[in-house]
Amino acid sequence: MCEWIYAYGVKQHFSSVWTRENRPAKSTALSRDQIVRAAMELLDAEGLDALSMRRLGARLGSGATSIYWHVANKDELLELVMDEVFGKVALPDPSVVGWRDAASMFAYGLRTALFEHPWSVALVGTRPSLGPNAMEISARLLRTFSLAGFEGMALDYASSTLMSYVLGVTTPEIAWRAAMAGAELSDEGLMAGMKSAVDRAAVDHPELAARYAEYAGMDPGTSRELNFDFGLTCILDGLQERLRQASMEPGATRPGTATPHEAGSSKA
Repeated sequence: MCEWIYAYGVKQHFSSVWTRENRPAKSTALSRDQIVRAAMELLDAEGLDALSMRRLGARLGSGATSIYWHVANKDELLELVMDEVFGKVALPDPSVVGWRDAASMFAYGLRTALFEHPWSVALVGTRPSLGPNAMEISARLLRTFSLAGFEGMALDYASSTLMSYVLGVTTPEIAWRAAMAGAELSDEGLMAGMKSAVDRAAVDHPELAARYAEYAGMDPGTSRELNFDFGLTCILDGLQERLRQASMEPGATRPGTATPHEAGSSKA
C-alpha cells in the first residue's frame, strides 16, 4: 500500500500489485501464473464484466482465498493480466532492423494483442504500467527512438505519439466489432441494411456520397487495415521529418496557426 499526500495535507492510499514483492505460492495453493492464465481465459471468453474473484475461484476449482494470497483486489488482478497482454507485443532490436521497422513492428504487435484481448483497451491508462513486460517494451521503445536521434523529452513525446496512434485507431474498431457481434451482424450485412439511410443522409453532401460509393465495393476489413497502414506511415514520416529540423525543443513548432481556443470554436 502506498501513501500519497495531496493538497491540504489529505492522505490517500493507492494500492498496486507492483508496490510489493510477489508472494510465493503455498505448497497446496495456486500460483500467481495459474491465476493470471485463468483470468485471461475468462476475460477472453466473456469480457470484463464477467470477471469476479468468486467466478475465477470456481474456474480454478478453488476458493477466492487462494487468489487473495496474491492480489488484494480485482484491480490488482487486472494489473497482472494487462502486463500479460503487453508481454505479447514484440519489439525487435532497432540496431538490427532499424528504428522505423522496429517502431512499425511494435505498432502492429500492439494492435494485434489488443484485438486478441479486446477487453484490454478499457484498461490501458487506468492502472500503473509497472509490470516487467510493460517496463521492457517501454524501455525498448525509448531505445528505438533514441537510436533514431530523439533526445530528452522528445524521446517520451515520440513514444507517446506512436502508442496514442495505435490506441486511437484500434479502440473504436474493437468497439465496432463488439457492437456487430452483439447485433449478430457482419460488416457486409450492416452496410447492405444501412445503404438507403446512408444515401439519404449524404444527399446534401456530395463529397461524402462519393466516398461512400467508393467504399461500397471494398472489403471493410481490408479498408480498416489500409487506413491503419496509412496513418502509421504518416506518423513515422512525421517523426522522421521532425528529426531533420534544427530544433526539437517543445514549442519550437506548432501543429497549426490556430490557438486551442480558436480550434474549438465554430466560425460562420
